[in-house]
Amino acid sequence: MTPDNRAHLETLFSERGYTDFKWIDPKQIVVAPWVRMKCQFGCPNYGKNAACPPNNPSVSECRQFFDDYDTAVVFHFEKAVAKPEDRHPWSCKVNLGLSKLERAVFLSGYRKAFLLFMDSCPLCDKCAGRREDCKNPMMIRPSPEGMAVDVFATVRQFSFPIQVLTDYSQAMNRYAFLLVE
Repeated sequence: MTPDNRAHLETLFSERGYTDFKWIDPKQIVVAPWVRMKCQFGCPNYGKNAACPPNNPSVSECRQFFDDYDTAVVFHFEKAVAKPEDRHPWSCKVNLGLSKLERAVFLSGYRKAFLLFMDSCPLCDKCAGRREDCKNPMMIRPSPEGMAVDVFATVRQFSFPIQVLTDYSQAMNRYAFLLVE
């Protein structure tokens, strides 16, 4: 991607309020089987969200997907919430905005633009559970974790902050990935 192309996209990002981001090589995205296991054995959305495993590609297919791109952007979002249930409305708002950004990038000529939400798909209050039954099939996107991304290992390579949180008084550091080509 040329510097002019990046400058154009950075203008799109900035116009929408996305200023905390870094360009990365998608081959540096760490994909690991243990992440999928954490989804399967520990996440309440497993098998209940159309954008979560087992509705996602295999771990090896996820790696192949990222390897098919030359450019990606990692967006960082920091937020503290008063109560656990406050995360959902915030995630939904951020992910809806990111969906619009993905569309703008696509319309700018990047036919392979693809977004990974910063959280499990929050578009509907009650998920249909299967992609075939999704009410928003054009907008649904997986999270990085749903695509077997070790977000901690990936973002630490680029000096982004991330840590395991022990209570909700601590600010979350969340990450979305936009693959561009």
